[in-house]
Amino acid sequence: MITRRAALSGLVALPLVPSVLGERLIPWESRLIVAARSQIGITRAYDPAYVSLAYPNGDVPRERGVCTDVVVRAYRDAFAFDLQSAVHDDMAAAFNTYPNIWGLTRPDRNIDHRRVPNLETYLRRHGTELTVPTSLSEWQAGDIYTMRLNGRLPHIGIVSNKVTPMGHNYVIHNIGAGTAEDDILGQFDDERRFRFEPTVAT
Repeated sequence: MITRRAALSGLVALPLVPSVLGERLIPWESRLIVAARSQIGITRAYDPAYVSLAYPNGDVPRERGVCTDVVVRAYRDAFAFDLQSAVHDDMAAAFNTYPNIWGLTRPDRNIDHRRVPNLETYLRRHGTELTVPTSLSEWQAGDIYTMRLNGRLPHIGIVSNKVTPMGHNYVIHNIGAGTAEDDILGQFDDERRFRFEPTVAT
């Protein structure tokens, strides 16, 4: 028989379940995609201008940005994970392992996390690079997708959970006209795949 004390304890405990578990009940991939998709209609311009940013969690105005900003904002919004400080700290610890493309002699926290080759290096150094699938249908929602436009221009996006009529996933990215969800998998050179679940996700 349930005692009055036990019954009252149950009533007190039940409301705590959502607050304790919260967003943990939602798969991390879904949280990432929702955070990326929420930028559609908000970020309407592509603007690669160098800007002095706050640190940590610095950002340009959300109505503008580049492809990397889609990823950086999604990880911040979904998990409170700051790629700006993560990349900066990693570069400070292992600067020579990062691409020497821009002639820098030390990390620059205003721009390093906004460059695709640096994000690729960070993700690779943290063991998140995966083999590119042989079939487009094998890409998974939540994958980070990078490629080279015209064989040379780096680009990045997040693989969506929305599927094309051909049976493969769309990608959420900003390739020139603001954040959008497009069918681009398999259409460009040097495609790469990463899958990064931050340890700070709650």
